[in-house]
Amino acid sequence: MEIIADLHLHSKYSRAVSQSMTLPVMAQFARQKGLNLLTTGDWTHPMWMREIKSNLEEVNDGIYGLKINDKRLKINENDLKFILSVEISSIYSQGGKARRIHSLLFAPSIEVAEKMNAELVKRGCNIHSDGRPIVGLTPRNLLEILMGIDERCFLIPCHAWTPWFSLYGSMSGFDNIDECFGDYSKYIYGIETGLSSDPAMNWRIDELKNRSIISCSDSHSPMKMGRESTVFELEKLTFDNLKKAIMRSSPKDKIAYTIEFYPEEGKYHYTGHRNCKVVYSPEDTKKKGTKCPVCGRGLTVGVMERVEALASSPEKILTQTGKSGVKWITDPSRNHPPFAKLVPLNEVIAESMQTSAASVKVRPIFDLLTDKFGSEFEVLLKTPIDEIEKAGGEDLAQAILKVRNGNIFISPGYDGEYGIVKIESSEKSPEKQSEQEVLF
Repeated sequence: MEIIADLHLHSKYSRAVSQSMTLPVMAQFARQKGLNLLTTGDWTHPMWMREIKSNLEEVNDGIYGLKINDKRLKINENDLKFILSVEISSIYSQGGKARRIHSLLFAPSIEVAEKMNAELVKRGCNIHSDGRPIVGLTPRNLLEILMGIDERCFLIPCHAWTPWFSLYGSMSGFDNIDECFGDYSKYIYGIETGLSSDPAMNWRIDELKNRSIISCSDSHSPMKMGRESTVFELEKLTFDNLKKAIMRSSPKDKIAYTIEFYPEEGKYHYTGHRNCKVVYSPEDTKKKGTKCPVCGRGLTVGVMERVEALASSPEKILTQTGKSGVKWITDPSRNHPPFAKLVPLNEVIAESMQTSAASVKVRPIFDLLTDKFGSEFEVLLKTPIDEIEKAGGEDLAQAILKVRNGNIFISPGYDGEYGIVKIESSEKSPEKQSEQEVLF
């Protein structure tokens, strides 16, 4: 069975997260997005764990479904399933350097999650403070504790390239998995790309050649769920089968493909200094270095620069256009599944209407298309263009076709500023123009 999953989300109990991130609302948006499996996120937070227990029940091994059936929200217990995970921030010192590493921990049951919470409290973690708690434990020690509770648990380094909070981060990370996890490296079965990298960038890293590359949204609001997703082919939807797919240990359970955000749109793709409006590509830094020419301070080294520093080979990809016009990118070595890069549907609609994604004019069209064709992913990946034109007009249909074949303009993000991905058009909307003037 095909399962479209978003395995990195946050609840309303995490900082800077929408109060709409509740389980019923997440379920409603998952239906519109086309997602089959979500993570609960944030299970260390006592208030969120209470909501998990109230709203979810185990329906299969390690897989949870909604207890409620709410026709007003157009959701029911068959729409999608949940798995338990949480993001934990490790802040500690190693090798004379401050380390700040974020990890996704996956548990096969509420009972196991609660045991992990108790272990964290024993070690001084304030689980009440945030849905993404901070610990002084290393990721290796986190994994040791987690597997000591239940060996079925696993850990994935999340947004692995983000400069400030990740495994490979230029500011606080490591050069390889062994440095971070030591004797527990063998239990690191994959990494999460993060918004500022795509799978092809990760294929260049030797130690990732036989590890899985997963993609998730790290969403803080319902509309952004699924902006990156991992599509699994599973014999049966269970916690163990999902783990097998990530471990690459079973021919019947695997990652089929991933759906990607354009990494240039991620806010740390290029090296730069936003206060001085300086942005460098890797080619620029070779010529100019990583010192800001305006203020003289060090630039924030971006993901692309960091990949170039750690990569053992140049990028090698193959491209193939599917029957619906979607451009698929494949690994010539066949070590990893293919991926497609998309622009979220609400952003495509907004550009075709010459407005912003936050405009009240966008949501009715989004609802119309997802109701008519089944989901956002159906619209972006599969629905015939002539059918989209009948429903949403020629401008929208042509915009979606351009997204499918990659005919877009990109200004890369840097130093905490999201990049701009713009579908080619004859003129800019006033709102988009003003955003570009502010950023560049």
